[in-house]
Amino acid sequence: MAGILVAVFWAILVSFLAVVLARLAQTLRATTKLVADVTEQAVPLLADASATVRSAQTQLDKVDAIATDVQEVTSNASALSTTVASTFGGPLVKVAAFGYGVRQAIGRRTAPEPEPERERRGRGSSRRTVIVGRTVPSARGRKRNGRSSRGQKD
Repeated sequence: MAGILVAVFWAILVSFLAVVLARLAQTLRATTKLVADVTEQAVPLLADASATVRSAQTQLDKVDAIATDVQEVTSNASALSTTVASTFGGPLVKVAAFGYGVRQAIGRRTAPEPEPERERRGRGSSRRTVIVGRTVPSARGRKRNGRSSRGQKD
């Protein structure tokens, strides 16, 4: 009886192990197929990635060359600007000053007699001064008790 019991137990154990081994073989086959498919797809992807990296490196080299050229052009433009300013700046300022002087001289010849100082003081707040194309209010009557018209301490 014990022998039959051991034989039945042994048969069940061998059947269970056969089923496990069959499933393990099926899993190994599926894994092998999956690895083969991944390898099949990964190799072209790696080749494409390598080509993309090479292309990006080529483009970066071109951009570097362009940046170097732009830096050189900027340097040349700065030098040209400095040269033009130093060459024409002084004479243009002198011509402008001369023109201003001529206008002032002509204006004084045709202008009426200036008002006495007392009469001009009474209208100081409405008087404006023009500086380089901008109109600014007169400085007279603006300060009172150490404060400007906005009430802030100067």
